Formats: sequence, structure tokens, C-alpha cells
Amino acid sequence: QVQLVESGGGLVQPGGSLRLSCAPSGKIASINAMGWYRQAPGKQRELVGVVGSDAYTNYADSVKGRFTISRDNAKKTVYLQMNSLKPEDTAVYYCNLRTYNSGSYLDYWGQGTQVTVSS
Repeated sequence: QVQLVESGGGLVQPGGSLRLSCAPSGKIASINAMGWYRQAPGKQRELVGVVGSDAYTNYADSVKGRFTISRDNAKKTVYLQMNSLKPEDTAVYYCNLRTYNSGSYLDYWGQGTQVTVSS
């Protein structure tokens, strides 16, 4: 069973930066989109950013201009650079890898990494 391994979360002051990384523990083929989601206490999980196989990116309005998503296809790793962090960015962040094979999509999820923005 392939798992996604996330790293880079932690506690940071408002205005600070963090970089999240996520890579599979085993072999995953035909990766299509790679993305990051987050879930704050009492709220639904929401999309933060996604990068397609063609490098197209899409972001939640709340993070545009502050967060940058990127991917390394050789390493099958997705990154999330978070700058100018705000207390409202506090959440558990989950990475997602979506594969496409023979007409079907399959989603893989990370276990989540806590990001806390507080002074």
C-alpha cells in the first residue's frame, strides 16, 4: 500500500514562511494532478492549490499571491511554499496525488501535517 509522506509543517509567527513537501513511499504511476488541501477545526476540507501534469496551477482565492505550489515529476514530489502566513491559515494540510489510468482516476491522500500560525 503506497502512502504519501508529508513534511514541513509546524508553528510559525504571522508573516512567516513554511514549505511543505509530499512524496509517495512507493511506486505510483500515471500521476495526473498533485495538490494541497487544508482543514481547520470545525470547517470542511478545502482546496489550497493544485498543479496539473501540464504545470497548470489553480489556487484558492485566500492564498493567491502568498502560496506557490510546484512539483518535481522525477521525484514525484509536490511542494507548497507558504509566505506571509496569517493566523487564518492555521489548519491541517493534506497532500493529494491523483492518478489517471485506463479511464479511471484514483486519489491518494497524505496523513496530514499541522500548520499553526500564531504569535
